[in-house]
Amino acid sequence: MHRRPLAALVQSPRFLSALVLTVSLGVTGVLWRDARQDADQEQQADFEMRVRELVNQLDQRMQTYVQVLYGVQGLFYSSDQVSRREFRTYLEGQNLARRWPGIQSIGYMQLVPANERAAHEAAVRRQPDIRPGYRIYPEGDRPWYAPTVYSEPPNALSLRALGYDGASEPLRRAALERARDTGLPAMTAAVRLLNDPAETPRSAFLILLPLYASGQPVTTVAARRAAIAGWVFAPFRLRDVMARLDSPHTAGLAVEVYDGDRARSDMLVYRSAADGAQAPMRTSVQQLSLGGHRWTLRIGAPYAAHAVASDRMHLIALCGILLSALAACLTWTLAHGRVGAHQALARSHALAAELEEGQSNLLAMADSAGRSQAMLRSILDATIDGILADDFKGAILNANRRFRELWNVPEYFDWDSDGAVLMAHLRAQLSRPEDGQFDLDPPLQDRDGQWQSPQHALLRLKDGRVIEQHTRGLQLGSEPARIWSFRDVTERVHGERREQTRRRVLELLASAAPLATILESVVAGVEAANDDLLCCVMLLDEQGERLLVAAAPSLPAFFTAAIHGIALHGEQWPAPCVQAVLTGRRVITENLHHAPSWIAHRDLALRAGIASGWSDPILGAGGAVIGTFAVYHRDARQPSMANIALIEQAARLAGIAIEQAQAAQAVRAGEARFRRLYDHAPVALWEQDWSALYAALGELAASGIDDMACYLDANPGQVARLAALVRIVDLNAAARRQVGAGPQGLVDVTLAQNFEAAAMPAFAQALAALARGEHFFVCEGSFRRLDGVVRHNELTLMVMPGHTDSLDFVIVSTVDTTEKRRMHDELRLLATTDFLTGLANRREFMHRLADEEARLRRDLGACAAVLQLDIDHFKRINDEHGHAAGDTVLRQLGVLMLEEQRKIDMVGRMGGEEFAMLLPGTTLPAASVFAERLRQRVAQSPLQLDGGVRLHVTVSIGIAVMGGGQPGGDAALIRADQALYRAKRAGRNRVALQDSVGADRPGPDGPAASA
Repeated sequence: MHRRPLAALVQSPRFLSALVLTVSLGVTGVLWRDARQDADQEQQADFEMRVRELVNQLDQRMQTYVQVLYGVQGLFYSSDQVSRREFRTYLEGQNLARRWPGIQSIGYMQLVPANERAAHEAAVRRQPDIRPGYRIYPEGDRPWYAPTVYSEPPNALSLRALGYDGASEPLRRAALERARDTGLPAMTAAVRLLNDPAETPRSAFLILLPLYASGQPVTTVAARRAAIAGWVFAPFRLRDVMARLDSPHTAGLAVEVYDGDRARSDMLVYRSAADGAQAPMRTSVQQLSLGGHRWTLRIGAPYAAHAVASDRMHLIALCGILLSALAACLTWTLAHGRVGAHQALARSHALAAELEEGQSNLLAMADSAGRSQAMLRSILDATIDGILADDFKGAILNANRRFRELWNVPEYFDWDSDGAVLMAHLRAQLSRPEDGQFDLDPPLQDRDGQWQSPQHALLRLKDGRVIEQHTRGLQLGSEPARIWSFRDVTERVHGERREQTRRRVLELLASAAPLATILESVVAGVEAANDDLLCCVMLLDEQGERLLVAAAPSLPAFFTAAIHGIALHGEQWPAPCVQAVLTGRRVITENLHHAPSWIAHRDLALRAGIASGWSDPILGAGGAVIGTFAVYHRDARQPSMANIALIEQAARLAGIAIEQAQAAQAVRAGEARFRRLYDHAPVALWEQDWSALYAALGELAASGIDDMACYLDANPGQVARLAALVRIVDLNAAARRQVGAGPQGLVDVTLAQNFEAAAMPAFAQALAALARGEHFFVCEGSFRRLDGVVRHNELTLMVMPGHTDSLDFVIVSTVDTTEKRRMHDELRLLATTDFLTGLANRREFMHRLADEEARLRRDLGACAAVLQLDIDHFKRINDEHGHAAGDTVLRQLGVLMLEEQRKIDMVGRMGGEEFAMLLPGTTLPAASVFAERLRQRVAQSPLQLDGGVRLHVTVSIGIAVMGGGQPGGDAALIRADQALYRAKRAGRNRVALQDSVGADRPGPDGPAASA
């Protein structure tokens, strides 16, 4: 009764058209709402993209600043000492203002300990282009300082920063310590720059990079603290950085930057010019980390209408209403037809399409499963581990190719039906079957239902390999299963064992243990990992004719006695070790009981319990055979690849041990010979320790002293302090005799016995040579004997090889040259002095004249004068008064000339009664005045001879000049000689001048010619 009216109502055109209209309008509303949501999401996505772009631009800008600092750091690491000019030239080439806007300057802070502050300030003031009043400020005592030494480009901030101690401010000091300890870039919290007013908020930051001393380790925090030498840094203001980040896409964003992890008002360091009071606003909070410091960014943008989205919403609404009305009309029209039949037909078509789609999906799933299974098979076969899966019921579920290779499972081996056969095969290959966990019983489950099974095992195979086994239980449906994984770790295990043996051998070598003990340690290392192997090391005797057992701890004593001393070319059996030595190759005897060479000694092998033997030759450093490493096995078998590798490594290690032991013995013998040579050497030898002095030189170099020679020359007190750091370790008998020391004790011997007080400059030269990296130094000086006598010596200093990095072993040889120098001085005096007058002879005068000529060539504005003197009528004096009177006249003239000369002048006797004088820096008029004064002095100084005779002597003088374009040397002497002869021709007892070649003029008026 009720169904028929309801069906009629449902199928009525009015109801259907109203329903279609309602549904269409509802769909229209949903589409309109979706369009509005899409527009909102597009605006939000655009805002987030703009935010990311702004943050990325800011992060890239800061990373660029860090890269600039890395470039400056590379400048310092590429040079031993970066001067201020190099620093400025490098940064001028970078063009900071154009390429990296925002950076105020680039600077370098140097680490200065508290006790080196004064030395640092003095050293910086000596640098060029630095203001004289440089000092570290602010004042105050601190454990260490970090003053700014360089700051470029020159501006108000960089000039004010010079000398400012960054460690005086907590925020800067925290960043300095963080950069020092991490070795990474560090950024300070918000600070004020030095040229910022005190009342302005802090809105600037510093990025710092540490500089470590070259060659120092920096792997730990303690090492980095010890190696720190300074920091490079870049200050910047955040407003300058943000002002240059605007782009068309990020324009209009309101940006607030907070210093720290949270956006607190008291930590605000930057706010953009955009009005922050606009409402409503989209906001996003971002965080940016750099150099161990974090910024919080709050970025906002006003909500904006989306014109395209608004048009689309209106179009959807209009079209939806029109289409809804049209659909209602069509429904009204079609409702009068066979609506039910058409709906059933449409439903049948839909079901057919769904069925066809389902069939396609099933086929695709089957194809995907096949591909997945093939891929899983390929992955299992390609893995480096052997994989096995079983179900604890004797069935093997799966196994890959690597598993078959590891366990030597033949291809024809049938273990699919019964897994126990496979487990027995695996167990049979173990050297200790009890180590394997190859049972098929299911493991127990814990409270959580997880399978408990053996997690790890290390299996040793009979062929010498070591397999690492891991097992894990799992649940496949309702049945338990187990996954086995096997990996060949033979090389790793043998490497660990080999490293242990090598360390043990090195310890024995270092302790000078006997060779037998060292070789037994090598043998024990091989036998420890292989219970079935019995090893023996045999070495050739000194004649190379017999093999001697050097180490065989596990072989029976009777067997060792039987093979000890085997002749290489005798009638005894050719054992594997003999063949290995003769051929230089590995020898393998698979069965000693059936080998033809062992037939006569089969009982010996049976009694010793060995069945096979392998032997590798032991080679020395030059490739010669020095012995053999023999291995015996209790079973008759061929060695595996693992056994061969083990024997080769053991033979190589034994060869190294033998060579090292023999070398150590040779070193000890060499040390004994060196000691004998040292003690009985005829030359004075000193063994000294300069390590404390070397450390002090390193501290001076680290303080910024680049020219050690100039520093030591200007600071003699430092030279004396460094000399006190030298420790005399030993001296031989010749050295004791040289300084007057007793046969025992070094209490009274100091460095003064090599360098006395007057020879400290030579010691300073030696220190400067060591600072430059030289390890050989020769000098002449003086030393003080223990009895107080000062003598001269020739000293040779040599740093012994292997001690150049510590200077704790320095050999000094000294030769007493006092007598040699005395004889040299006497010979030099004879060679350069006139024996009668004590003046320089002609050779010495000409040598000095050549030196003066060289000086005038270097200084074109300088001049010098040359005087030639001749005693008037000297032959008459000899004839009338005798040669003794003539000699007295010559000596008196020499005395008068010496009394008149200056310290820089040179007087010489050229021969006979002819003398010469060299007056450096004297012009021709001045020389004329000097010559006239000398002439008058000679004329007014009569000589009193024996018998009361007074002898009046006069001289004639010729003058020429050198320099100023005038030829010098021999030419000047010739011109002076020409002037002298003119003075003689003019009547003697007068002075004649010649100022150029061929030009002469008279000197001052003199008296009439002497009779």
